[in-house]
Amino acid sequence: MNDHEWLAERFEENRSHLRAVAYRMLGSVSEADDAVQEAWLRLSRSGVSGVENLGGWLTTVVGRVCLDQLRMRKARREDPLETFHVPEPIVGRLDTADPEQEALLADSVGLALLVVLEALAPAERLAFVLHDMFAMPFDEIAPIVDRTPAAARQLASRARRRVQGAAPAPDTDLARQREVVDAFLAASRGGDFEALLAVLDPDVVLRADAGDAPEGVSKLVRGARAVVEQALTFSRFAVFARPALVNGAPGLVTARGGRPFSVMGFALAHGKIVEINILADLARLSRLDLTILDD
Repeated sequence: MNDHEWLAERFEENRSHLRAVAYRMLGSVSEADDAVQEAWLRLSRSGVSGVENLGGWLTTVVGRVCLDQLRMRKARREDPLETFHVPEPIVGRLDTADPEQEALLADSVGLALLVVLEALAPAERLAFVLHDMFAMPFDEIAPIVDRTPAAARQLASRARRRVQGAAPAPDTDLARQREVVDAFLAASRGGDFEALLAVLDPDVVLRADAGDAPEGVSKLVRGARAVVEQALTFSRFAVFARPALVNGAPGLVTARGGRPFSVMGFALAHGKIVEINILADLARLSRLDLTILDD
């Protein structure tokens, strides 16, 4: 086995870990794959077969690539107040038997948590993801964010407080979650105001990201009654909605004629829906692998 083959083999051993890091950093499967590919290109060009901790080296490279991506994203985006970027979800069948898809869903995190991470500054997000989610020490994180280890620790601590204050503690009973989401879908299809209210937390938050289309204004809606009004406008499309796994939790994919036009992710607590995150950006939906939902 030559050095290139050895590096390729070691890289494949780390691919799933690197993809998980990149997805948490970027909230996009396609961008995460691009970041992982960039790490491979840098590895193959560098010929660092003598690196003792190759996994750590690759994680550092992916971290830097993602940090650059986040900074460019922040520079490009001039969002008005109350505009939201809903991350690209990982979508699978409820009865998935595809080992690769199961592994991808197992590596995902809740869409509600990714929405919170989107609001963090790039360096905060990187420090939190690498330390709190992947146990990377601060002396290794510090050079990536151009800080001292103590300053990197402060970045992660500040991010942690924001995450803990914003992300709901989710229900873990998938069967119960599916019952609630099914009830939401049935009530939406029937235009049943009271039944919708019954499954929503009084302080439920709905975020919708429709991208840059003329009619695609992103919106934030708070409170059960206001969310019900939005859900009732969805009722004419609800007949096309299909249950799916969205980041490992029950959600809905709405498609017509084989063309998806929204993915809805739900966060539940105490048996009620506390968050609904909707991606209706047709450009980004076209990049998602939704063929697994076709029958």
